[in-house]
This record gives sequence, C-alpha cells and structure tokens, in this order.
Amino acid sequence: MTKGILGKKIGMTQIFTPEGRAIPVTVIEAGPCFVVQKKTSANDGYDAIQLGFGDKKERLTNKPMLGHFAKANVKPAKILREFKVDASENYDLGQEIKADIFSEGEYVDVTGTSKGKGFAGVIKRWNFNRAPMAHGSMYHRRPGSLCATDPARVFKGRKLPGRLGGVKTTTQGLQIAKVDSNRNLLLIKGAIPGANGSFVVVRKTVKRAKQ
Repeated sequence: MTKGILGKKIGMTQIFTPEGRAIPVTVIEAGPCFVVQKKTSANDGYDAIQLGFGDKKERLTNKPMLGHFAKANVKPAKILREFKVDASENYDLGQEIKADIFSEGEYVDVTGTSKGKGFAGVIKRWNFNRAPMAHGSMYHRRPGSLCATDPARVFKGRKLPGRLGGVKTTTQGLQIAKVDSNRNLLLIKGAIPGANGSFVVVRKTVKRAKQ
C-alpha cells in the first residue's frame, strides 16, 4: 500500500538527541486529511482514495465540487490528491487521516514545488565553472561554445541560461525524526523542497523498501 498524507511546510528547526547532538529537521503540518472519494478496481480499474486537505470557503467552490464533497459529508477542501491503495474497501468516506499513520524512524519521499529563482545563468542554474577573471578574458560567466556550426542547430537538453526553480520536485529517502500526533506535526531530517507555507505530499519511500 502507498501510505501518504497531504501537508504544509512550516519551516526548519533543530532537535537534540539524548547525547546532545543537534539534528536539523523540517516541520510539516501533516493533516488532518479526509477521504473524499474511493476508487475500486471494479468501477475504475484500480484501487485508490482521494484525500482532501485545507479548508476552503463554500462561496469559492463551484456547485459540482460542492456536490462532490457532500457525497463524503466533508467540508470543501483546498487541496485534493489521489493515493493508490491495495484495497479501497478498508477506508470509509469522510474518514480522517492524521500524522500518526507514520512513526519515528520511517523513511519517506516528500514532493513539493521548489522555490522560484527567476531567470538564471548557467553558473547558478547548472553549477558551471566560471572562466578566468583576468581583464583580457572577456568571457567570465558565459555558457561557452554551443558547438552549433554543424548541424547548425542547438541540440535538445543543452544546458543554457533560463528559468530556475518553481517546478515539482521530490526529495527521496528522508527519515522521520519525530511524530507529534497531538498537533499533527512531522519532523523530518534534512530539507524539503518549497517555501514555508507551501503545500507538500509525504509518501512512504519506495527505493529503501526495495533495498
């Protein structure tokens, strides 16, 4: 089963082990989420549940979506995401999913939208090395030769200046340092993509499970 939850990035802090070692962690407000829809293999070809997170005003929700939420007897949610499960019959419409589905020491993958950096050059965007900084160089931070004389075009995938950040990014294999079930908080070791207050998806990692 793909265990997952929706949440919001609060920010970064640090916690201390009994030995006094500081561990940098990212705090995520994980849930509460509610099961808005169930999909079955008989009707849809696969088993999945749709989770809703965050409150949304009814006047900002259109009538079809109001009816969608009314079927599950839940309030309109700001974010909706689908998670595949082994058997959707194990869940009920309107069921509450909280941070306590995870436990301390588990490994997760966190998906978010990275911070937008605007237009950036190749040194900032692709970690290129700069050219010599002598006055006669005249070629300090430029991308270099494109090798486009033959066949007189730029190949796809060429690393050039352009927009940096603001894309969907997943950081894999992060360990949960602490779970605060009373406040629905997950403290995850290390950094995750996105600005403070941005929306994230936390899933049980798959690569470490395969290992």
